[in-house]
Amino acid sequence: MLLNPKNNKYEHLDERSREIMLKTIEFFENKGKEKLKKDYHDRVWYSDFLDFVKENRIFATLLTPSQYSDDPNARWDTARICDFNEILGFYGLAYWYTWQVTILGLGPIWMGKNEEVKKKTAKLLEQGGIFAFGLSEKAHGADLYSSEMTLTPLSEGRYVADGGKYYIGNANEAALVSTFGKNSETDEYVFFVADPRHENYDLVKNVVDWQSYVAEYALNAYPVTDAEILSTGRDAWDSSLNTINVGKFNLGWASIGICTHSFYEAITHAAHRNLYGKYVTDFPHIQQLFTDAYTRLTAMKLFASRAVDYMRSASADDRRYLLFNPMVKMKVTTQGEEVINLLWDVIAARGFEKDVYFQNAAQDIRALPKLEGTVHVNMALIIKFMANYFFNPDEFPEIPKRDDAKNDDFLFNQGATKGLGSIRFHDFNKAYAGVDLPNVNIFKQQIEVLKEFLMTATPSQEQSKDIDFLLSLGELFTLTAYGQLIIEKAKIENIEDDLLDQIFDFMVRDFSKFALQIYSKPSSTEKQMELCMKMIKKPAVNQKVFQNIWKNYVYTLKDTYEMNA
Repeated sequence: MLLNPKNNKYEHLDERSREIMLKTIEFFENKGKEKLKKDYHDRVWYSDFLDFVKENRIFATLLTPSQYSDDPNARWDTARICDFNEILGFYGLAYWYTWQVTILGLGPIWMGKNEEVKKKTAKLLEQGGIFAFGLSEKAHGADLYSSEMTLTPLSEGRYVADGGKYYIGNANEAALVSTFGKNSETDEYVFFVADPRHENYDLVKNVVDWQSYVAEYALNAYPVTDAEILSTGRDAWDSSLNTINVGKFNLGWASIGICTHSFYEAITHAAHRNLYGKYVTDFPHIQQLFTDAYTRLTAMKLFASRAVDYMRSASADDRRYLLFNPMVKMKVTTQGEEVINLLWDVIAARGFEKDVYFQNAAQDIRALPKLEGTVHVNMALIIKFMANYFFNPDEFPEIPKRDDAKNDDFLFNQGATKGLGSIRFHDFNKAYAGVDLPNVNIFKQQIEVLKEFLMTATPSQEQSKDIDFLLSLGELFTLTAYGQLIIEKAKIENIEDDLLDQIFDFMVRDFSKFALQIYSKPSSTEKQMELCMKMIKKPAVNQKVFQNIWKNYVYTLKDTYEMNA
């Protein structure tokens, strides 16, 4: 399941896509870890990477919808985009970040109705251009209602833009910056493109001490015409949120890449370190830490891979992706933090050393849950789906594995960003019913108690307004959906029963942890506490299964990958 850049041939991809992945790996391996680390510490702008992208037309191929390119290999294909996400995360978050922000900047353009800007954008991508997404502001963050960027009408389709944007990646060198604001006369939302090279575009500063450039910029009487307007009114509002739907998906994959590289480094270090006459990997608690890290990382990839299938199969009649998408952003990235924590407990002080990849990972992994809406924002979104998910299932055709070479047209025509509470899901019990394994069965019991909780100990009106209470309850719901897609993907990929059951070992423990949190809330009632206690269960202990995973999945990864010096 885990990416090893030195032996992964990307045989599931077409020739051009495979070439892109393998050339990108070659670029980083030729750069070498020493230079990668030096550039990271010296905060060097990654012009060598952007030159490589330009020379090989990588963004042009991966990020241009097929209808806007003469290249038969150009398309917006979420599956191969995630392959590329994983590679960039594996080598360095800054490289992934410039790609991710380009995706966000392109969203309002491809979703808009301005065909001339779309044609221009396709040409700019061919020239190696990167893009930026001017949404958030210093005083308001991503609170779109409070946006202070104004577009003031003059006459005959001319305007001037005034205002500042904050925390905008790529805004130093973007070919175009998709900028969100309001019409000063009508208060109508608007998206337009700005050019950072214009004299009325003020690049104030880089707001982070990092290798990337995350800008504060200001537009001062910046001239805009109808030719630069992407969308207005409800369309502008929807394109902002729908762009984030597309972009937030990438964060989980960056986390998977970071954790995978860190895992190789940690297991190889521990397997060769001898303490008190034993190798570190001989200690039982170290085996537990590594096995937990491995199963959590494998679960991250199983879930995110299956979520790709729902993303690519989405339609106006099937919007289930709107649950699974923020889970890739929220659940997968927070699990990534947990994986790094577990590995750090093994390698200890080694994780601080300046010449190891892990030192980058330990810092960068924290960023991912905090980008494109915090964990809290995404959890608030997820909770809206809970009632229909548990109690009002619908029928849908079974979604197959989606790694076909196809343009994902629906992503740029998602429609209105409303009606989330009416979205229906297929019966999650079908996935769980197809598995008879000790820990999966215990997990199913926990889910049944959760459903009883929701029916008979429903949160009060006061509790429903308590975000802290809802976050813990939302975690239990999230675990249920997380397990569902893990099981679905495990079936598709013929994952061994022992590995699936070991994954549900930590799932049972996590369910118990969040149940205890609800039990401990100041507002929890006697009935709620009683049911929380029923949710707290111990995983099934099977040393034979554990040792199989440890010996045949985890320990065998030692010495299998090390980045070129």
